Amino acid sequence: MALTRHEREQFLAEPHIAALAVTSGQGGRAPLTVPIWYQYAPGGDAWIMTGRQSRKTLAIAAAGRFSLMVDRVTPTIRYVSVEGPVVATRPAVRDQLVEMASRYLPAEKVEAYTDFAWKEHGEQVVIHLRPEHWLGTDLGQV
Repeated sequence: MALTRHEREQFLAEPHIAALAVTSGQGGRAPLTVPIWYQYAPGGDAWIMTGRQSRKTLAIAAAGRFSLMVDRVTPTIRYVSVEGPVVATRPAVRDQLVEMASRYLPAEKVEAYTDFAWKEHGEQVVIHLRPEHWLGTDLGQV
C-alpha cells in the first residue's frame, strides 16, 4: 500500500541507515550505491555528511542530485525513497557531527565517536538534498 506524504516524511525522519545512490559518471558502470547516515525533518531538506574528496562527494557534485532509500522489515516491510537536487554543499562543523552521531548512537558513545571522527575522518562537507521525487510503500506483514 502506498504511503501518504505524511507517512513518507515521518518514516524518513526516523534514524534509518540510508542507501545513497548517485550516477557514477563512468560509462558502463552502475550507480554508486553506499550506506550512509543522514538527517531529515519533515518538510525540510535531507542532509548527509561525508569526506570533502570522497567518491560520493565528487559523484554528487558532478551529477547535481542523488537518491536516499531507507527501509525496514519489521513490524512490516516498509520503504521510502527520495530523490532530488543538491541545494547546498558546505564545510561541516563539529556541531553537525554531534547532531548526526546523536541520531544514531547511544548517548554515552557520542562524545568518544565525535572526538575520533573529527580528528580521523579528514575534512567533511554537508550536502543538502531537496526532496523532489518520493516513493514509499508498506507491504504489511508478508
